[in-house]
Amino acid sequence: MREPHPTLQRLDALVGEWEIWVALDPQPTAGGRAVMEWTADGGFLVQRTDADLAEDTPPEWRANWPFPVTAIIGLDDASEEFTMLYADSRGVHRVYRMTFDDGVWRIWRAAPGFHQRFTGTLSEDGATIACAWELSRDGTSWEHDFDLTYKKVK
Repeated sequence: MREPHPTLQRLDALVGEWEIWVALDPQPTAGGRAVMEWTADGGFLVQRTDADLAEDTPPEWRANWPFPVTAIIGLDDASEEFTMLYADSRGVHRVYRMTFDDGVWRIWRAAPGFHQRFTGTLSEDGATIACAWELSRDGTSWEHDFDLTYKKVK
């Protein structure tokens, strides 16, 4: 594998295998795994995530459960901006913008009727990432959607 672009190397902190927990109303609703790894040529970071529902998961979440999920993260080296291509088991495909600076991971998109944003904070030891997703119908008024926690396994 060749060395990733220097800006892509910022994402090395995300590389590895992670246990994840998805939480609604702060109860864990699902647990699973995320694997983040470089493609063979080092040009992209690929994230594969799967999670199982807890028995008490609300019906509206069961109907919209997205896992497994695949995301491919790349870089525009002219702007040094990351882009994340997302696809899930429901057949949903999305394009997000992304940054990862000083241990803060941000993902967002503006789409008519369904804006989203994500903030994750990497712990000082690099072993956990505490995250939250928010949504907005109008791009102005935001509401909490769900929490997500990553714990590095290897």
